[in-house]
Amino acid sequence: MEGSILPNRPLHPAAMNRPARPNPTPKFNPTTLPLPPQSQTPPSFPLDSLLQHLLNLSATPNASRRSKAQSNNTQMTSRHISVDSSQNLNRQVHHRKPSSVSVLQLNGSKEEGQSGDGSFEFLSRKGKFMLDSIVEQPLHSLNDFFDSNKFMLLEADIFSLLKALAHSGNWERALLLFEWVVLNLKSSNVKIDNQVVELMVRILGRESQHSIASKLLDVIPLEDYSLDVRAYTTILHVYSRTGKYKRAISLFEGMKETGLSPTLVTYNVMLDVYGKMGRSWDKILALLDEMRSNGLKFDEFTCSTVISACGREGLLNEAKEFFAKLKSQGYVPGTVTYNAMLQVFGKAGIYSEALGILKEMEDNNCPADSVTYNELVAAYVRAGFYKEGAALIETMMHKGVMPNAVTYTTVINAYGKAGEEDQALKLFDKMKESGCVPNVCTYNAVLGMLGKKSRSEEMIKILCDMKSSGCSPNRITWNTLLAMCGNMGMHQYVNRVFQEMKSCGFEPDRDTFNTLIGAYGRCGSEINATKMYEEMIEVGFVPCATTYNALLNALARRGDWKAAESVILDMKNKGFRPNETSHSLMLQCYAKGGNVKGIEKIEKEIYGGRIFPSWVLLRTLVRANFKCGALVGMERAFQELLRRGYKPDLVLFNSMLSIFAKNSMYEKAHETFNLIRFSGLQPDLVTYNSLMDMYARVGECWKAEEILKGLQTSGGNPDLVSYNTVIKGFCRQRHMQEALRILSEMTTRGIRPCIFTYNTFLTGYAAQGMFKEIDEVISYMIQHNCRPNDLTYKIVVDGYCKARKYKEAMDFLSKIKEMDSFFDDQSVQRLAVRIREKLES
Repeated sequence: MEGSILPNRPLHPAAMNRPARPNPTPKFNPTTLPLPPQSQTPPSFPLDSLLQHLLNLSATPNASRRSKAQSNNTQMTSRHISVDSSQNLNRQVHHRKPSSVSVLQLNGSKEEGQSGDGSFEFLSRKGKFMLDSIVEQPLHSLNDFFDSNKFMLLEADIFSLLKALAHSGNWERALLLFEWVVLNLKSSNVKIDNQVVELMVRILGRESQHSIASKLLDVIPLEDYSLDVRAYTTILHVYSRTGKYKRAISLFEGMKETGLSPTLVTYNVMLDVYGKMGRSWDKILALLDEMRSNGLKFDEFTCSTVISACGREGLLNEAKEFFAKLKSQGYVPGTVTYNAMLQVFGKAGIYSEALGILKEMEDNNCPADSVTYNELVAAYVRAGFYKEGAALIETMMHKGVMPNAVTYTTVINAYGKAGEEDQALKLFDKMKESGCVPNVCTYNAVLGMLGKKSRSEEMIKILCDMKSSGCSPNRITWNTLLAMCGNMGMHQYVNRVFQEMKSCGFEPDRDTFNTLIGAYGRCGSEINATKMYEEMIEVGFVPCATTYNALLNALARRGDWKAAESVILDMKNKGFRPNETSHSLMLQCYAKGGNVKGIEKIEKEIYGGRIFPSWVLLRTLVRANFKCGALVGMERAFQELLRRGYKPDLVLFNSMLSIFAKNSMYEKAHETFNLIRFSGLQPDLVTYNSLMDMYARVGECWKAEEILKGLQTSGGNPDLVSYNTVIKGFCRQRHMQEALRILSEMTTRGIRPCIFTYNTFLTGYAAQGMFKEIDEVISYMIQHNCRPNDLTYKIVVDGYCKARKYKEAMDFLSKIKEMDSFFDDQSVQRLAVRIREKLES
């Protein structure tokens, strides 16, 4: 079929003529044309149903406890926090993530004083009795129990009791007991013991309850307690995990002022803080020098954290230099460090460098693990090689490394971004069939992908699947729903979803605020986007590169490149380096605003080596030039993408094909179409529509229809654009009978003509002076609820004037109000002036 669709042709083909059909010419009226299908209101998106499913998933059995806690306004702030949070405790404790800093865990499963039979020798008889009593109580009635045993508890060994509760798997009860004790001692102006505070911090750190720990620390004056370095390190880790970087830095400096010496783990946590905070490469280098001066040797966590910080900031050269210097000093990288380097190259989509790291690992007999392959998969998909990334799943299995949820989620996410939702869902099913259990990140990726395409029924099925598998939604799930509302322009729902999210106990984090900024921006509500940005700063979150990119995204949608340039300038002034996404959004902004010079400015930086030419950036550059009709710039970006070994996707090919079609560049279009096939891609509706347009533009209307039939033969469904394009081709060549035949086929297939369809016919009839047919078209339009617009009447008036029938033009003008009562007098006057001007010219 390829040869018949797009054969080699001369650059300017002659128009093809076919013998007229023997059938009588159809008239533009209901007796000779099938009635157009009725216009249908698109089904509303069932967000209410989706929201209800998510609320049910996020609901907790102890709902009654919330109202009780909220009514007690005299309780300390942390009590409110824990009572609200305790509704989520039962579902969180079974799905907790291990801490990335192993030293922060309580050592071993059997602590000192705990015997093999599970008893606790460090507890007295009264202590054991109290422990059993606390464990037997339901969570929602614990505070009442504590109040009724107040004197016994205040005389008890709280440290041992908390320790026993934690080691018996009852950390949530330990938290409630701790808060109760703090509240009661505070009312008596008695300070809780240092060791008790240290223990509670370590318990929450071990359980990865960073959000709860962070809120608890907000109401405990840490400066009043003499904590050990282990407790400080745990608190620093909590602040790192909850995005409170400035507070972590302040605490770290304060800790050193007290005379405590940071351990290797403490420094590693601070490296993680600076890495996540961003714009901190100089501070990271200073911290590394401080570690060396204190005689500390770097471990795997040190090296991988520093390299990961480079990856977040896009500091490719710095990462390579740091890694090379480590090896030159005799450091032998392990799997974790190599994986960090793979992540750096994976984020940039430089799969060739990633493969080089894998080879170095093999040469050094460093074992690859699932993380290694996950990063390699990410490198492939970021370079556009989705199928190759998916194929690595089989490679992993053959090498004895089982793919995990991260592996599958990476590829599923990539398919979703490429618009191949069905492939993503097939892989999701394959994942479950292989025995790999999807985690909440997997579900979030699938929900986000389906949300972008408004596939609501499948989203509800995914939520039901989450429920049946016992996977609870998290903050990111709610963020995904917020982003979906923004993508669909449902401004009124964004705030509602946000309020429901908070009512379920999910407090907004920095990512939530970034999502809200982006969602309001996509809805066109710049005021609310700015308001979210200001609120984010007020509650203590530091804006990051993602925050600025969310603002840029809002501006890119309306092409406000001047405001976007101001955001970039502010970003740089605050010490942030614009990343790949920032530059990509600026290109989109310039393209939307028609600023070709702005695009050329970024082009110079890319080709000059000042901005790394990633797959995403080059792809955006192709699209930006396409939108501005800059053929030379588009071709150069496309060739650069190919030269670097990146794989173009169908969107890119269609952009290239479309611009070649509009410029009647047959050979280039032919080459591009063959490249689509050669790349293993299948032409889609956009591809076929571009081909039809190319032939229709140069008068090959029969060839345009042949493409239309080829689309149908291949199992595709032509849309309104397809039929309008072929109709346009026939009308331009004055084959009105054939154009009516295509219209008849179109309406028979259930596709309703639009104003463009009718105006195309009017243009064809006007060119031939067929004014009786013009009246029939306009009557047909009005009869079938398609109101003529200004262009409709302008086409008719110009047709009369071109035929020098000025009186008839004025007569037609006088009858417009009779035919179309909606056409206003001012528009009639404008057309009358137009007729007089043409008469006098």
